[in-house]
Amino acid sequence: MSGGGTAPRHKAAPGPSPPLPTPFVLQPGPAAHPCPTSSAHMCPHFGRTEVIDNSLNPDFLHKFVLDYCFEERQNLRFDLYDVDSKSPDLSKHDFLGQAFCTLGEIVGSAGSRLEKPLTGIPGKKCGTIILLAEELGNCRDVATLQFCANKLDKKDFFGKSDPFMVFYRSNEDGTFTICHKTEVVRNTLNPVWAAFAIPVRALCNGDHDRAIKVEVYDWDRDGSHDFIGEFTTSYRELARGQSHFNVYEVVNPRKKMKKKKYLNSGTVTLLSFTVEAEHTFLDYIKGGTQLNFTVAIDFTASNGNPSQPTSLHYLSPFQLNAYSLALRAVGDIIQDYDSDKMFPALGFGAKVPPDGHVSHEFPLNGDASNPACHGIAGVLEAYQRSLRHVQLYGPTNFAPVVNHVARSAATVLDGSQYFVLLIITDGVISDMAQTKEAIVNAAKLPMSIIIVGVGQAEFDAMVELDGDDIRISSRGKVAERDIVQGHFTGKRGCRDLGCTLE
Repeated sequence: MSGGGTAPRHKAAPGPSPPLPTPFVLQPGPAAHPCPTSSAHMCPHFGRTEVIDNSLNPDFLHKFVLDYCFEERQNLRFDLYDVDSKSPDLSKHDFLGQAFCTLGEIVGSAGSRLEKPLTGIPGKKCGTIILLAEELGNCRDVATLQFCANKLDKKDFFGKSDPFMVFYRSNEDGTFTICHKTEVVRNTLNPVWAAFAIPVRALCNGDHDRAIKVEVYDWDRDGSHDFIGEFTTSYRELARGQSHFNVYEVVNPRKKMKKKKYLNSGTVTLLSFTVEAEHTFLDYIKGGTQLNFTVAIDFTASNGNPSQPTSLHYLSPFQLNAYSLALRAVGDIIQDYDSDKMFPALGFGAKVPPDGHVSHEFPLNGDASNPACHGIAGVLEAYQRSLRHVQLYGPTNFAPVVNHVARSAATVLDGSQYFVLLIITDGVISDMAQTKEAIVNAAKLPMSIIIVGVGQAEFDAMVELDGDDIRISSRGKVAERDIVQGHFTGKRGCRDLGCTLE
């Protein structure tokens, strides 16, 4: 890039390729300041990959999308862990090593491929991590595909095969990057895989003629999956849909070299192909969609006596408490998209006047017919006033407030309004089954839920509600989409949400 001035911003998608075991965390540090190794909390947690079982050379599927700014030094840190449980707390897993670099280092490396040694454990070689970056195309189409296979090779001694497919898109330097894995279909040589949706830019980065490689494997419990064969195609070929053009021979190159009469290890057939544009949040906002923001605050006794400084509800004259910080962090952003700035505010888990009954859906402003407060400042005022009139009690039930917002969302299905529920809580949920059912029912409505956990409690159970890895289900019914986003800090505050005390 020649000349002076400011370089344009680009979207870069760094993704890992074979490093050491299980998941890693990407943590970008402040621009122009390296992340101190001894102070993990100084680096904001950006995201995590999926977990890959029983592998010393995992190829992670999850990608991270970052804004690439040529004129800024964008520090990154990658931490790798061996996962021992379902806990989101990294301190409960084995640390395997870490690597530091900048986004510019990855982008500027040959082929935008950077290999770094993993460090962080004195006296031990921790392996290496390979980082890849690619500028994302502007294509926003999403393709939905379904495949079946016929007469695949038998790989299991006591059974048939447990086949699954792995899709790779080709890179500009001729290498391949994993972009999708199908589910495993057990004990069959003629599997029919479930249809799956994938962004076109993930499949080919918008280049319809770019090669797509597909490998077929027989799944093994120990992670040493048996290679059955492979084939290549392109988005342009797949877009032809079900036809003789999309019946592929699965070929094992080693077998082909050894056996003169070898033809193939089975065939894979494209059963269906559809594509549709994926509308972004900005598309809806430009189209006039209004956000309706509702707040629900935990008033259970586990928060501590509000009159004591140790309480999460303590109203200090010098600084905001954890609940106020979380409310400000999320509310200040969302209120820009709400034209009337009127926010319903609810409390749950307290004994309320006049008769002292326990309520899990009481209005903070005291008006059950209209629980809306004017602006975030109005919500904070109503919250502080409620603390003086209710008695903290319990249990911690989410379902009533989820259903409260769902009833409103069910009345507006024309795309003109979208409902966001912010739940701020300090502890373990008491009505998990009812909340799961409420979320599954709400998943088909125009609403989302943000759960912010504050305090020192264990939030492991609540992570289940955030269906990033496994879609939530209830009574055998799976949620149509993931509508829950969780932020569980494990600290008395909400640093992960960008709160400050300035």
